[in-house]
Amino acid sequence: MAYILATGGLGFIGSHTCLELLALGHEIIIVDSLINSSKETLNKINEVLEFRGISAINRILFKKGDIRDLVFLKSVFQEALVNNKKIEAVVHFAGLKSVSDSILAPINYWDVNLSGTINLLNLMDKYNCRKIIFSSSATIYKPINSKLIKENSDLNPINTYGNTKLAIEKLLYDIYKNGSTKWAIVNLRYFNPVGADRSGLIGENYNINSNNLFPILIKVANRKLDSLPVFGNDWPTKDGTCVRDYIHITDLAIAHAKALNNVLQKNKEFLNLNIGTGRGFSVLEVIKKFKEVNDCDIPFHFLPRRNGDAPFVVADNSLANTFLKWEAKKSLKEMCLDAWRWGRHKTKSSI
Repeated sequence: MAYILATGGLGFIGSHTCLELLALGHEIIIVDSLINSSKETLNKINEVLEFRGISAINRILFKKGDIRDLVFLKSVFQEALVNNKKIEAVVHFAGLKSVSDSILAPINYWDVNLSGTINLLNLMDKYNCRKIIFSSSATIYKPINSKLIKENSDLNPINTYGNTKLAIEKLLYDIYKNGSTKWAIVNLRYFNPVGADRSGLIGENYNINSNNLFPILIKVANRKLDSLPVFGNDWPTKDGTCVRDYIHITDLAIAHAKALNNVLQKNKEFLNLNIGTGRGFSVLEVIKKFKEVNDCDIPFHFLPRRNGDAPFVVADNSLANTFLKWEAKKSLKEMCLDAWRWGRHKTKSSI
């Protein structure tokens, strides 16, 4: 098993991925600034492992810090060496991720997302750790109505968040092309991660401001909001509302584990992989399913279309199926059940 650094490892996607990596027997250093996460999640990861009958004693280490702090980040790599545990690969989640906030604060997003990544890559190179899984996004694509998005589809982000993700992918490709060193790199382009671990012990932080559908669904179901806003009912889709590819967070975490196993076995590689289900659901379909499986009321109202939205964003994930021997297995029903199992208890929590 390998010694892995997970930046942003206590966030929504990071925590579920660390959970799966620990379940496979890896050792992990989690680095997180805790800006949009909580150290309590570390305890919850251990609780979930106990729930599964797995021990992570002496296999998980947490370091609070910002990856823009070069001195701090260098100490993480150096301490691992001193302890005879060289970091073999990085799973890189650290960064800001709100599309709307990125439009309002572009300088901050470029600083956090790009500057932090440059620090990380410099130190990885210095410490001869050249295997990385990068947390990318489907926001880098130009939407294609009614067609599945392939990895070679047009790239045209329409917000600052997407621009930073694409810039990092370009940087990683330039590093890969450099003949003086060999890097194994996989960019995982997420579509819409939702749900929570089936234990109900960890999940998404619904208290942070989010324009995504599921966090708002949870707030409405918990009566923290009166009604769910649906932006547009005149899109060119089956029912006039936007269609998205929702993927269960556990399926996404398992994709990371598969990608990590891939890079650990390669000296030189560069892959861009869509991580979705290949099936789209409209906003109204998700509302209907959530109400049905959780037996709760979800009032909603229509508003005008939102700037930056697209009618249809669904993955062609055949490359991930082929290269990682992976496929998304969990249904929309499971996404709704697991999201509500976590969300009905945790909207008052800081986790």
